[in-house]
Amino acid sequence: MAGEIKDPARIGVLRRIFSFPVMLCGMLTALSMLTVRGRLNDPDMWWNLKTGEVIYKTHTIPTTDLFSYTTNHCSLVPHEWLAQVLIYAAYHWGGYSGLMLWLFIFTSLVVIAGYVLCALYSGNAKTALVGALVVWFFSTSGDAVRPQLIGCLCLTLELLLIHLGSTRSPRWFLWLPPLFAVWVNCHGTFFFGIFLLALFLFCSFFEFRMGSLVASRWDVRRRRMLALALLISAAALFVNPVGLDQVLYPVRFLVHLPLNLNLTEEWKPLQFTALRGMGLLVVLGLVFLIEVIRRSDLYWHELLLIAIGTEMALNHRRMLFVFGILAAPVLARLIADLWDRYDARRDMPAANAVMLAIAAAIVVAAFPKRAFLVEQVSQTSPVKAVEFIKAHRLPGNMLNSYGDGGYLIWALSEHPVFIDGRGDVFELAGVFGEFVQWMTLQSDPNLLLNKYNIGFCLLEQQSPMTPVLKLLPGWKLIYSDGQSVIFERSALIRP
Repeated sequence: MAGEIKDPARIGVLRRIFSFPVMLCGMLTALSMLTVRGRLNDPDMWWNLKTGEVIYKTHTIPTTDLFSYTTNHCSLVPHEWLAQVLIYAAYHWGGYSGLMLWLFIFTSLVVIAGYVLCALYSGNAKTALVGALVVWFFSTSGDAVRPQLIGCLCLTLELLLIHLGSTRSPRWFLWLPPLFAVWVNCHGTFFFGIFLLALFLFCSFFEFRMGSLVASRWDVRRRRMLALALLISAAALFVNPVGLDQVLYPVRFLVHLPLNLNLTEEWKPLQFTALRGMGLLVVLGLVFLIEVIRRSDLYWHELLLIAIGTEMALNHRRMLFVFGILAAPVLARLIADLWDRYDARRDMPAANAVMLAIAAAIVVAAFPKRAFLVEQVSQTSPVKAVEFIKAHRLPGNMLNSYGDGGYLIWALSEHPVFIDGRGDVFELAGVFGEFVQWMTLQSDPNLLLNKYNIGFCLLEQQSPMTPVLKLLPGWKLIYSDGQSVIFERSALIRP
């Protein structure tokens, strides 16, 4: 074949740069850009951005609520402070374009890290593309300017380090503690990461074969090194601003916040009729069929990872991202023999360079202009309503919808919000339950309006309370557009 080199040791730097795996990573980068270019619209982005700004400008990490008047400045755990600083740094550098660049970079890193993991785990850089596409597909459930994206990147890197430590040098395990020291300050998925370390250590003690199910015992040196890494990683979790409270935060969230888990869309159970629900069934079906038809070995830890990932995704849609990361390398390994393995000696660097150039062109062409980003914000946030409030200097406490709270924290800081996407803060303060009852007409609307001395309400046009407030004595509609409505309380009946 043209361009073939017989001696692998003589493959030059340029041939490595323009190799087939690098080309695939370039195409995955282009896919990531096409995926996220229209996603600068997550409501939680705004309060994360504002928190990052506070930390950046004051050089202090807030441990009490600064943005709402309903929680009485209750204490909170700053479990995502480092990710929030990175988000604000992107905005400080480039505005909305900086935020989009942040989203593009971290989305690409997750997918590329997933590809590298699948390539090393399966031993086939070609079928690893299937695993990378699995990671990409399920990552679309969480691709947004949120700390969760960094948490999922850390999870992928953890699996990569565990694989390298178990198959190559156990010294790779020593990179785990620094990873967890960063991870604990970025997102609560660190707790699941510690659980996975313990799971791999547990599985390393067993050696058996039950049909196609196989367990391989690790040598003593690797096992001891992993145990040491686990202990140091657990200690590294305390490298955070508040100590034990931050380490235990994920557990407290899952145990003590039932309203958030039951009512917030991303925490609800998975629906199999949804596209990603069907995708989960397809991945599980492929693993099962390969086992039945080809009788391939399935390692014990792989079965546990897929079972845990499936259970998490079934209970909470948000965990589909985690399922994809756990299942992708297993699927890539099981299909590794279906396609001949990558051979660098038979590579075609010129063709790969052309494909990389095409990928780069796609990224540049698809990167959204600022006007498009501004339009995204306007379509999903109450931009015009905020302008109205500022222009008319509406007095009194504001009651706002749950989804708009984050943007109001960022764009209307002079009016503390009633509620926003930080559901844990508001549930612990008792506000979340009151708000849900009010929004679902389970209580007298005047009770909450009077309790918090509400001066005006900024609600979504489709809110169930919009027609109610139109009929409620003492309230008048003073603003309406296709997205938001504002009701003001009559001064004559203020409590």
